[in-house]
Amino acid sequence: MAPLPTAAPPTRRRTVLGAVALAAAAALLPSPADAGPAPGAAGGHCAGLSRLRVPGAAHQQADCLAELTTAGTVASGHTDPADWAGLTPKDLTVPSGVPGIQIDGYFPDTSTTNTNHGWHHDAQFVVRLPDRWNGGLVVAGTPGNCEQYANDRAVADWVLARGYAYAATDKGNTGPAFHRDGARPGDAVAEWNARLTQLTRAARTVVTRRYHRPPTRTLATGMSNGGYLVRWQLENHPELYDGGVDWEGTLWRAEGPNLFTFLPSALRHYPAHAAGGPAAERARAELHRAGFPAGSEFLWPFHHQVYWDLTQRLYREEFDPAFDGSVEAGTPYCAPGSVPGCDADYDYPARPADVHAAVDRVALTGRIGKPLITVHGTLDVLLPIARDSDVYAGMVREAGRGGLLRYYRVEDGTHTDALVDAFPDRLRPLLPCHRSAFTALETWLATGHRPPASRTVVRPADADPATLLRECPLAG
Repeated sequence: MAPLPTAAPPTRRRTVLGAVALAAAAALLPSPADAGPAPGAAGGHCAGLSRLRVPGAAHQQADCLAELTTAGTVASGHTDPADWAGLTPKDLTVPSGVPGIQIDGYFPDTSTTNTNHGWHHDAQFVVRLPDRWNGGLVVAGTPGNCEQYANDRAVADWVLARGYAYAATDKGNTGPAFHRDGARPGDAVAEWNARLTQLTRAARTVVTRRYHRPPTRTLATGMSNGGYLVRWQLENHPELYDGGVDWEGTLWRAEGPNLFTFLPSALRHYPAHAAGGPAAERARAELHRAGFPAGSEFLWPFHHQVYWDLTQRLYREEFDPAFDGSVEAGTPYCAPGSVPGCDADYDYPARPADVHAAVDRVALTGRIGKPLITVHGTLDVLLPIARDSDVYAGMVREAGRGGLLRYYRVEDGTHTDALVDAFPDRLRPLLPCHRSAFTALETWLATGHRPPASRTVVRPADADPATLLRECPLAG
């Protein structure tokens, strides 16, 4: 899911895939330094700006920027730092030297939760077109219920510096009231999928108009809810993509597991664990049984305070608004049995068939049609790995698509990389593992050289935090 709140957690580029794989990728994918300037009239930079139109957009604004990464867009107002707060480690290097065109806009929509640019209009998007283009396009949906700039530090900066064009969408609804969008349960989440499909088609056309040839490669990526979108797109619209990298995507299955089969257990049992006393050990065992891994206990207080309660109530309201009657999104932090419709009492298997049908509308099947690489941390306590990516990898294999998947379980990775700053000796960031996976996907597509076999990426016992922020070897 990634952050619903935007507050950062408590205080505190090269990827390693093997020389052969990196050399192959470098030979077949031009780097920004080798790519030529964008074609157009004399002057090159931002030539043809006035002729660029995003198909289907109700409104757009195109700007010629000296810097498309957050090294420049923060100051120029072409990103929103609040949108990506808490998603990356504080010492993450920000690349620079990427001039080009940025197009902001929105597609027709009736909801108004996204207030960026003063538009008060959802289905907002951003498209970035670097002057020095490597021929590829990366598209992304946002984590949590964030806006279109949420991936700017974790994904956009890096791929833009590598020469990719980049496009992202707010998924059609944002913020804690996202569940109000749509006419029936599940509509808001279903719109996420439609909006990324819409943006991908439009962005491919814009790229073709800008560079006078279509992208040679279109890749989907995203974290949490954005990772779910990657899975769904490769299952339902493989014709639009060459492959994708799924960073701890959310698993939706009508029969479970899904959020509603483990979050209520956390709400029921964590208070007894936190209180200590004779009931604490039993409560700990119940959380482990629900899927929260042993050894992750140090992360439970933060997730109880910030994620578990809010996530359960908002998403349950989206798929099962009748559970709490006229109350909207439940009663925060209610104890089991304390009020009618308390989410700590939620029993998804016992809920009516129409609730399961609403989840089924957005459910995953595992039937991916293009190569997919998934990375997920073993200490994820928002989307526990045993109830999420372990299950999805099995679904892909059962669907007969195992040859299209590589799955890397990252030891000591957690859901939100900024927590690494608070626990540098106990956690490792997933961001460099995502970049290693992305590079492995490039090589896979360019040469047919398959990435290392699916495995657990062990955290080196003697690795310092600075090394872990730079490297994540997937082979070993």
